[in-house]
Amino acid sequence: MRNVDVHFPKRLSDWLIENGNDSIHTLDLPNKNNSSDLEIIAKADLESRIVITKDSDFIQYRILKGKPDRLLMVTTGNIVNKELIALFESNFPTIKSLFQAGKKVIEIDNTSITVHS
Repeated sequence: MRNVDVHFPKRLSDWLIENGNDSIHTLDLPNKNNSSDLEIIAKADLESRIVITKDSDFIQYRILKGKPDRLLMVTTGNIVNKELIALFESNFPTIKSLFQAGKKVIEIDNTSITVHS
């Protein structure tokens, strides 16, 4: 299950769903894109979701509080939607298998995937 942050287009969440993943975007939450980081974290942890974000606040909260339980940090900088979807198309099987293997924090950029402890 995935929880896609406001920093990404709804199209990414739709792509995840189209490819057999349960995904929600912040637009699907009661407060939509006004949902706070804490609301997103609570929803993700309650429903065993992975937070997908560009927002470094989530990594800071993970370091300080151990939440969210699972986090995918996207550190590509500005990227057009087409390139973002292509990046996920080519790398998502690896990312998914890493989370299934119990990894908690994964970072993806334009050229690599990094697992953080």
